[in-house]
Amino acid sequence: MSASDNTSLLKFYAPRYWLTWLFYGWMRASVLFPMAWQLAVAKRVGTALGVVLYRKRHVAERNLGVCFPELSEKERTELLRRHFEALGASFAEMAMGWFGPEEKVRALIEVQGAEHLRAALERGKGVILLSAHFTTFELFHPALKNLCPTLCAMFRPQRNEMMNVIMTRGRDRNFDQLFPKDSVRSMIKCLAANAVVWYAPDQASQRKLSSLVPFFGEPAMTGTAVSRIAKMSGAVVLPYYCKRRADDSGYVMQIRPPLKNLPSDDEVEDMSRLMKELENFIRTCPEQYAWIHRRFKFRPEPLPDIYKKHRRSV
Repeated sequence: MSASDNTSLLKFYAPRYWLTWLFYGWMRASVLFPMAWQLAVAKRVGTALGVVLYRKRHVAERNLGVCFPELSEKERTELLRRHFEALGASFAEMAMGWFGPEEKVRALIEVQGAEHLRAALERGKGVILLSAHFTTFELFHPALKNLCPTLCAMFRPQRNEMMNVIMTRGRDRNFDQLFPKDSVRSMIKCLAANAVVWYAPDQASQRKLSSLVPFFGEPAMTGTAVSRIAKMSGAVVLPYYCKRRADDSGYVMQIRPPLKNLPSDDEVEDMSRLMKELENFIRTCPEQYAWIHRRFKFRPEPLPDIYKKHRRSV
């Protein structure tokens, strides 16, 4: 079943949607320009957001402080600045992934490790592309689609109803099926049909199948269901990562080989190994990971709330 939403955008005429209309119009228009121009403009937008979105900035500051204690304060400040540039760039990358010419998008991307995906599909039990929330990830779907007989993904609905329709339409041109993030049954059904499922369990989770798993050495509540799903379905789990080159000259898609002895009988250990793989990749492009997400929320006591602001003593 396709996730396409036939809802007309014209129904979203209320004033609360006017900014969304501006953003949508900008996305549709920006894809007509060269990618270098799009990135230059979008990065400046990201820099401005770093000043305006002070709550998001605080979350990112705390995450970087916890995950990169070896960096000096000056180095973390510079990383934070580049992170908001990357967030701005993600608007251009999202627009290209959803609305840009597919041939143009694929020409920007170097694919590494396609042979691992082909070998996994030959087993006939489906493939879980274990990914994460990088600022670039929406751009890569047109290139990924070309490698997959059937491509599926879990998604999180947006609170903004109009943005939810736009997002669904944009993703639907690349995915054969989209299903809600809690629909494990749909995921298993796709895997049984030897589909490729994009799956990103790196954000904080308080669901039943969640445990404290180290992330950059700090305990973080993390969903561990992937190990159980892989065991039930027989699917192959392949780490899958995406990044923009440091000089903005293009992008790299990495499909890595499966980890040995995964899944095992220890779901937490499996996820710990997968998170370590993710951590190693993040270090190659740290500004492009989604640091504005509260990765360390939902932790039980006595672990501290790292996002709580403390009053300074007088």
